[in-house]
Amino acid sequence: MSEQKTGKLYIISTPIGNPDDITFRAINSIKRSDAVICEEYKEGAKFLKSINIKKEMMQFNEHSSLDDLLDIMSELQSGKRLSLISDCGTPLIADPGNELVRSCVANSIPIEVVPGASSILTALVASNLPTDEFVFAGFLGRTDDSRDNNLKDLSKETRTVVLLVTPYRINKLLESASKIIPDRQAYLGMNLTMPFESNHYGTFKELHKKFKDEKLKAEAVICFEGNYFEKNRRERRS
Repeated sequence: MSEQKTGKLYIISTPIGNPDDITFRAINSIKRSDAVICEEYKEGAKFLKSINIKKEMMQFNEHSSLDDLLDIMSELQSGKRLSLISDCGTPLIADPGNELVRSCVANSIPIEVVPGASSILTALVASNLPTDEFVFAGFLGRTDDSRDNNLKDLSKETRTVVLLVTPYRINKLLESASKIIPDRQAYLGMNLTMPFESNHYGTFKELHKKFKDEKLKAEAVICFEGNYFEKNRRERRS
């Protein structure tokens, strides 16, 4: 009796801006794969073309149904090797894909993470803020109230905080932060790893003043310092 084939899911990081940041391991893993799972066909095809690889593509994103998930699992359980990529950066970090990985683990399908470019770590290293401990808080709320409430909660955090910001909400976030934590040291990284990357430092009050009259549309990451007063208070109590 022949042994049942076991598939495998590769979780592959792709460049966040600079195409040179793809790794040899990522390329070789994709070459070994039977198909590539992407968020959007257009972005997936663009990426594969950039590394000169042709592969069958499957789509999985926040709009995917249970049937879509079961179709992918069926392929893996039949012995297929599939590569999961996001539009850019590392899959599952503020991206869909968690349900797929959970299903693989629950069904004993091997996974292999192929690390690479990360906007979170790139920004943190450039931030000039403490990196021994940090909190990744993802995207803040879309409405003014939810964003303000998120910032008020995060203002109590004693560790460095890292946020992702969509291009059209940078000004709104800086405005909110300049009111809630105006004197907190912060870093704004825009278009990281790209030739026109820019890094900006100062308090939230200073950064808001610098950009309040500009319409920012860049891919951005914001880091800000933890609440050292709260940290010292806790340490004194312990």
